[in-house]
Amino acid sequence: MKDAQIKARVPALLEFASLVSKAGAKPGELSGGMKRRLSLARALVNDPRLLLLDEPTTGLDPQARHLMWERLQLLLTQGKSILLTTHFMDEAERLCHRLLVVDHGKKIAEGAPRDLIRHYLESDVVEVFGSGALALVNSPLKAMAARVEVSGETVFFYTADAKPLLSGMAAYPQLRTLHRPANLEDLFLKLTGRQIREDA
Repeated sequence: MKDAQIKARVPALLEFASLVSKAGAKPGELSGGMKRRLSLARALVNDPRLLLLDEPTTGLDPQARHLMWERLQLLLTQGKSILLTTHFMDEAERLCHRLLVVDHGKKIAEGAPRDLIRHYLESDVVEVFGSGALALVNSPLKAMAARVEVSGETVFFYTADAKPLLSGMAAYPQLRTLHRPANLEDLFLKLTGRQIREDA
């Protein structure tokens, strides 16, 4: 692009990146989140149809992450394609229409996020934590779940119907319970395991 064309796009890109107030600042004067948004704006100077983004929100605080998600979703509505890598499963679930799960350089799953969750996982997860939670692994509650996993002091019950489990938990008032739908993090952990990797 010619210099005049680039200069003409700068105001709109600064507005897009929420950096209008920093138009005269040097890059070194910007916060980490601002630098990430500036990098995104620079990548859009040529108005590309495809963006390649490597972990675009790593190191950002929650507000900056949500602003970046909002901007990326806006680009998707404008018809652009985005190929991104991320270790944040909530980010992948929020932004991706199709995802690829890679482990040790090999593809182990591919598809739309909700389709993968339905294919590999039970619909509900009941997390139980607190003093004595690990004893539940050998309790009658285990029979109420399709699968039970332990991570640290938390027990994860995976089930298609959480009602019996939640009713059974009434016998353990000292324990804390979180009932939620299965998500991409559950999928990733099921496919790759919960053990810490040496290269992590």
